[in-house]
Amino acid sequence: MAAAAAAGPRPEAASPQCEPPDPAGAAAGLGDCEDAPVRPLCKPRGICSRAYFLVLMVFVHLYLGNVLALLFFVHYSNGDERSDPGPQRRAPGPGPAPTLAPLTRLEGIKVGHERKVQLVADRDHFIRTLSLKPLLFEIPGFLSDAECRLIIHLAQMKGLQRSQILPTEEYEEAMGTMQVSQLDLFQLLDQNRDGRLQLREVLAQTRLGNGRWMTPENIQEMYTAIKADPDGDGVLSLQEFSNMDLRDFHKYMRRHKAESSELVRNSHHTWLYQGEGAHHVMRAIRQRVLRLTRLSPEIVELSEPLQVVRYGEGGHYHAHVDSGPVYPETICSHTKLVANESVPFETSCRYMTVLFYLNNVTGGGETVFPVADNRTYDEMSLIQDDVDLRDTRRHCEKGNLRVKPRQGTAVFWYNYLPDGQGWVGDVDDYSLHGGCLVTRGTKWIANNWINVDPSRARQALFQQEMARLAREGGADSQPEWTLDRAYRDARVEL
Repeated sequence: MAAAAAAGPRPEAASPQCEPPDPAGAAAGLGDCEDAPVRPLCKPRGICSRAYFLVLMVFVHLYLGNVLALLFFVHYSNGDERSDPGPQRRAPGPGPAPTLAPLTRLEGIKVGHERKVQLVADRDHFIRTLSLKPLLFEIPGFLSDAECRLIIHLAQMKGLQRSQILPTEEYEEAMGTMQVSQLDLFQLLDQNRDGRLQLREVLAQTRLGNGRWMTPENIQEMYTAIKADPDGDGVLSLQEFSNMDLRDFHKYMRRHKAESSELVRNSHHTWLYQGEGAHHVMRAIRQRVLRLTRLSPEIVELSEPLQVVRYGEGGHYHAHVDSGPVYPETICSHTKLVANESVPFETSCRYMTVLFYLNNVTGGGETVFPVADNRTYDEMSLIQDDVDLRDTRRHCEKGNLRVKPRQGTAVFWYNYLPDGQGWVGDVDDYSLHGGCLVTRGTKWIANNWINVDPSRARQALFQQEMARLAREGGADSQPEWTLDRAYRDARVEL
């Protein structure tokens, strides 16, 4: 039941068995020749708690019923989080790996702070701090108008596909194999332990389902259809929950086909190769990102290709995080190649996101950071009464920070906090972001995700192995998900 993280789809050329590698966990050591103990990346709360993360992963393919079943599985497989046995040892990787230098990280200083950098010859760029939580920056004019047009043209040549497809048989199969107690499920869902299931407690489990985006109205309609809430107050007591047949959820969802406007993500996308032999403009952009991030060439060059996304009128992407924590049950997609073990889930380990706006949007289409620079973060506070701050179709204006799309502008942020030892720490909850509803026209963006495994040792092994493959087999030995040279010889007027 492997699933890519909800942070965003992987390149379509990648197969779940061949994608970049690596198991879950973050190395506490400094990248010596042995894998350090795996530690959780997040405190046991909110979206980063281990049980919640596994719920989120499964929701990439399944609906509410399977999530409930998985909660039950996590609860009884791993025990209560308070009795977690702690760090677990991993088998050492194939051979010694070099020590990696600490990851660079720009200082935010304060909101509004500007600094001058030179990313291309004979031109200065200015980096402006937009927020400190998450550490978020804006660079006007990062791409020229001609470069923006070229990227759009290459994406159209390549062909775009829908970014999200609803699951069907997988859900039915999972529902048929799970046998769970109604009482156990109720207790796992009842986060505030008041003996009642409020709408927001149910909605919290549908955070990023790879199906329809559930609203309070959707939940109430479902309750009515399956007669789960006789008094119609939107709250389920233990007795009401016990009287339900969970199979009715599945039947209801199967009968109601979701419209594109009801999906978590309504867009089309493709991937453009940026490695050796790619179009010269694509190579130039990657080198510019390398100078911007000040990360090692090995990390940037071995990261994902450029994702290009088109949002038509009505397009949106509900609030999400681009990267996931790594637990023993998960594996980093990009370093999976060097992993020696099989785990149920894989996730995108994206240290940084660099997002480019490729056109000016006539109406809507802002990038919203709902909780940017909040003093505190509380998962359940995202849903209050009928307002869900994650809902980018209806409540974007209530988010703390919105970035308006401007052609050529880049924004970039860090998806993880530092661990104090120069490497990846906890996922930054404040990096929650989404694409607001496009009310008029079309929105084009591109994403460069910089992949770093939270295990310093595994990242080192990955880079070592990729260097060996390059020496022995040349460019054709690169991971399947990086290969795409269909447009490298394209001749497009700039």
